[in-house]
Amino acid sequence: MPLKQSSSKKAFKSNVRKEMHAGKSQKQALAIAYSVQRKNKRKKKK
Repeated sequence: MPLKQSSSKKAFKSNVRKEMHAGKSQKQALAIAYSVQRKNKRKKKK
């Protein structure tokens, strides 16, 4: 299932849970979720 493309805290938590459920380590899941959040914050400012 795709990750939520948002910079909100709720979407961040959801993305971490999805990645961990898919078998990723906690550190890797956090890195992916932060990356998605950062990418969407940049989109918002433009």
